[in-house]
Parts: sequence; structure tokens; C-alpha cells
Amino acid sequence: MIRVLLADDQRLVRAGFRSILADEDDIEVVGEAADGQAAVSACHELRPDVVLMDIRMPGMDGLEASRAIAGDERLASVKVVILTTFDLDDYVYGALRAGATGFLVKDTEPEELLQAVRVAARGDALISPSVTRRLIAEFAGRVKGPRPDPRLGALTEREREVMQLVAAGLTNDEIAARLVLAPSTAKTHVSRIMSKLGARDRSQVVVLAYESGLVSPGWLAD
Repeated sequence: MIRVLLADDQRLVRAGFRSILADEDDIEVVGEAADGQAAVSACHELRPDVVLMDIRMPGMDGLEASRAIAGDERLASVKVVILTTFDLDDYVYGALRAGATGFLVKDTEPEELLQAVRVAARGDALISPSVTRRLIAEFAGRVKGPRPDPRLGALTEREREVMQLVAAGLTNDEIAARLVLAPSTAKTHVSRIMSKLGARDRSQVVVLAYESGLVSPGWLAD
């Protein structure tokens, strides 16, 4: 059972998401929060698998709440999915750096919402890769030049190649197909990359790939 916390200051939005999620046998909404501080407190109390987090909330916003959750080792298993719209430019890249697993557009279709929750829960890929990689590529361009990271020196050539594909938004299965590997092998490569980099999840791998210059804005896998 995937345990979900809904964090949004609009009651109708929370009710809409709850009604969609409640019909699924493998998903349970365990709580709601109307601001970031309440969301962080609820994470400590309820230990959800996934938090659907609005960015704009009164008091502590979703960005600060995401940072607080990602920075707490006791909440290492909690995945934060940011609820966003395309006009939140300045927040997007910052949210990834704060430890958010990915993004979900607020007016998404119910099927996409359900898929996003399941994908986030298993930590297998960024949410909506085609959307997320466009956002990352655009806003990573605001980084003032690459900053070489010594941690990349621990990666093998194959792992660096896999990391580039992760940064392009590919899932493990897509990486396996691209490199003609078994899916389990691709998954192992990604796990080792995260371990060597000390990354909490795939989103942090993506951020590091851009900031270190391993990939550059506009570089996308076909």
C-alpha cells in the first residue's frame, strides 16, 4: 500500500486529488496539510511514502518544506512530488535542488496522477520525464557555468553514460533499451551512481549532471 500525504492550501484541490486516489486498491491517503510546516509535521507523524506538495502555500512554502524533508535522515524514505504550473519558473530548479523527486502539473489527467504516485513511491524515475527534463534544461541554464565535482571521478565511463541518460529523463527500461542492457543491469548502474554521488534520489543525480557540466541545457536524448 502506497501511503500519500496531500499538501495544498486549497481544500478543493486536496479533495479532488483524494477522490482520485481513494478509488485505487494500492494507494491510501493518510493525511492532509494546508501549509508547509503542517506537511513537515505530518511526515514525521504519518511517514507517508509520497507527498504531493504545492509550492505556493502560506507560511512555510512547498520549497522550504521539501528542503526540510529532504534534509532529515529520519524522512529519507519520503518522496516529494511538487505540484506546479509552468509559470513558476524560478521555483522549478530550486525545488529539485531542495530534494524534490519531480513535478506534476496541477491540471494533470487522473491516470497521470496515479502513475506519478506509483513511480515516485518506487523511486524509479522522475515524474513526467518529458515535462521535467524540459523544465530542468531551461532553468539549469541559469547556473553560472559548470562547477566540476570531484565525486564524478568515482564513476566508470559506463556510469557516466547512464548518468547522462538519467539527466535526459529516461527511465531504467529506456536506458536499458538505449544501451542494450538488461533492465536489472541499468537499475544496478543507477543505484551505484546514486551511492557514489551520495544522491538521495534520481532528481539529485539530474541536478548534479547539469551543475557539473556533464550535460548542458538543451542537451536531450532523442
